[in-house]
This record gives sequence, structure tokens and C-alpha cells, in this order.
Amino acid sequence: MRIEPKPYQKLAWIATAMVIVAALMASFNVYPLYVFMFTAASVLWTYVGWLWKEKSLYVLNGVLTLIYILGLLFG
Repeated sequence: MRIEPKPYQKLAWIATAMVIVAALMASFNVYPLYVFMFTAASVLWTYVGWLWKEKSLYVLNGVLTLIYILGLLFG
């Protein structure tokens, strides 16, 4: 029995790689660049969640995107 991969799997892997790079940047305190990378990754994950119709994914990442943007504006 073969399991079919979800559509847009490449986008999900790109977003995952972006989160990993952002975490590396944060661990070396590359501020504020890591915040922009986390924001971009969250936007991409929000889009992937919407494409997959996974409410938990797009709600979580949509809220994270908002938090990152508010932190950049008012932090």
C-alpha cells in the first residue's frame, strides 16, 4: 500500500528549513534578521496550512506571524 504525499509538500519543507535557519540565527543573536526569518517562515506555514485545510496549522502560524510583526513594531 502506497501512501500519497500531501500536495505542496515542497512548500512545507521550505518553510521547515526557514524555521531551522531562523532558530540558528536566534541562537547566535542575529537580531533582527532572525525575527524576519521567523516571520517569513510563519507566513509560509500559514499558507501551507490554508492549502492543506489544516485549521490548527494556519491559526497557530497566523498568530505567530502577528506576534512577530507586533514585536518588530513595538519591541
